[in-house]
Amino acid sequence: MKVTVVAGNPKAQSRTLDAARILAAAVVGRDADEIVDVTTLGPGLMGWGDQAVNAAVATVRESDLVVFASPTFKGTYTGVLKLFLDQFATGDGLAGVVAVPLMLGAGPGHAMAPMFLEHVLRELGATLPAPGLYVLDSDYTTSPTIADYATRWAAVLTAPITDQAGV
Repeated sequence: MKVTVVAGNPKAQSRTLDAARILAAAVVGRDADEIVDVTTLGPGLMGWGDQAVNAAVATVRESDLVVFASPTFKGTYTGVLKLFLDQFATGDGLAGVVAVPLMLGAGPGHAMAPMFLEHVLRELGATLPAPGLYVLDSDYTTSPTIADYATRWAAVLTAPITDQAGV
């Protein structure tokens, strides 16, 4: 099972990326195989055909499970993440990928924000067998939220991958 983390924070090496790594490890019991820190792709996200962006897209497409993470900006995911997701074809760009939406925010008022990310991932053809996760950025390392989510949903998130592999 190839596991990838995609972090759509405008700041490289962010808490968003850290939380996504923690979530991926909690769900599958090991570190992610690949990391896409979207902001490091730079201006190549603004068009089509950039070699680094194409490589990142290929990494995601070749993955079985991807944690897509973003801080909450204006009640939804970031423009940086949107620019990356625009690189995938509508309908089947993420076909065969199990997606786990993760959003971080400053307070509980944006707890429904992962639903916006869920919608775009479905539009791109990803499989979302479990709801997205919202965590407070101030306590994601000390709160049981990520561990509790993984305990509840890990088997559901990995089942489609196991089913595809015929295991």
